Amino acid sequence: MEKSTQIYGIRAVIEAINANEPIDKVFIQKGLKGDLSRELETLLRKNGIIASYVPVEKLNRLTKNNHQGVVANISPISFLSIEEMVANVTEKEKAPLFLLLDQLSDVRNFGAIIRTAECTGVDGIIIQKRGAAPVTADTIKTSAGAAFRVPIAKVDHIKDAVFFLQASGVQVVAATEKTDNTIYDVSFTSPTAIIMGSEDLGISPSILKASDHLAKLPMLGSIGSLNVSVACGVFLYEVVRQRQDTLSK
Repeated sequence: MEKSTQIYGIRAVIEAINANEPIDKVFIQKGLKGDLSRELETLLRKNGIIASYVPVEKLNRLTKNNHQGVVANISPISFLSIEEMVANVTEKEKAPLFLLLDQLSDVRNFGAIIRTAECTGVDGIIIQKRGAAPVTADTIKTSAGAAFRVPIAKVDHIKDAVFFLQASGVQVVAATEKTDNTIYDVSFTSPTAIIMGSEDLGISPSILKASDHLAKLPMLGSIGSLNVSVACGVFLYEVVRQRQDTLSK
């Protein structure tokens, strides 16, 4: 069942955090003071929950209710740690497949990617806590419900996830046009994680540098790039093709 995605009021948000609800982000009115607001900020830091300090007009746009200076988004799904995700998958899969999303910001692109990930056997998706598209009702709808079936982990930094996966025996392949190698030059038959970048900036340079392989899609037309969710689908189905070919030999 999809949960309500918004709660408001300082005490309500504190209680939600203490009840281990999957809080995605909290909006706090700038200049908010008092014992309860300090208690909330302490809880946010302790639980690694992202807070944005915004004008009261922003909160009034988020809800018409008495928000008391605080509005929180609750994710309709629960997130794993990357350690849990990798441990769960590597126990079952000889060649797991992960997807890392570096600062993807559009919730519909996110939903479309989750849907394709479920269809292509992706074992887990990893996103960054700050700056990533949230899992909203639109994400769930665009994913056709796949967001309830594909495990999603949150990390402080995508680069940390890259290093952790590499240490766990997983090759990391970055999808970028900044290479001469195409997806047909890379073997995806071993444990693999594919990184897709943001809609505007692509993958950050430091993450490209940390990746094991860079690969691009061959572009034959005059338009230089594909929508990120479409490009992700092409990458994932190349993984499917290579692995099925390996099994058939």
